[in-house]
Amino acid sequence: MAAGYVSNQGISGNRLLNDGIGAAALARFDRDVLATPGLGYVVLSVGGNDLGISFAPRDDDGPLADFLKMFPGAPVTADDVIAGYRQLIARAHERGVRVYATTIAPYEGAEIYTPEGESARQAVNEWIRTGGAFDAVLDFDAVWRDPDRPSRIREDFHAGDQLHGNDAGYRALADSIELSLFG
Repeated sequence: MAAGYVSNQGISGNRLLNDGIGAAALARFDRDVLATPGLGYVVLSVGGNDLGISFAPRDDDGPLADFLKMFPGAPVTADDVIAGYRQLIARAHERGVRVYATTIAPYEGAEIYTPEGESARQAVNEWIRTGGAFDAVLDFDAVWRDPDRPSRIREDFHAGDQLHGNDAGYRALADSIELSLFG
């Protein structure tokens, strides 16, 4: 088996469609990802911030007001995120690169959570799982979700904010990946 490497081009807080903390994934995909020498596979794990920010509670004086100012751009819908994925898939497939997607993890309990955002997350995840656009799906939602409350991360997997994983949570995600997908 040939030696390979992983090039992580993720940016914490990044979004697929709008800039904010870094340029949007759509804007930097060719430069940061597709220009990688020897690229054969891409794992897309983006879109959750688009939905969380778009559907977050709005209050000009509330606790999220300053945080949300870091994320310019109009709110997006589940359909907008899906259209963004379709663009990335097409660009990667044009270069012979296989595209895998992670489902969007649950986040109820986080400050940005709303039922509308949850509905959008569920719609995007359903499309990721059943739309047939990706070459494979890594179902991170299934790994992390609390079986008794599927819109939340399991207590033993989140880092205290109901949004990010702890070491055990990230280990569970890593262990869930079928490595044979990568040759």
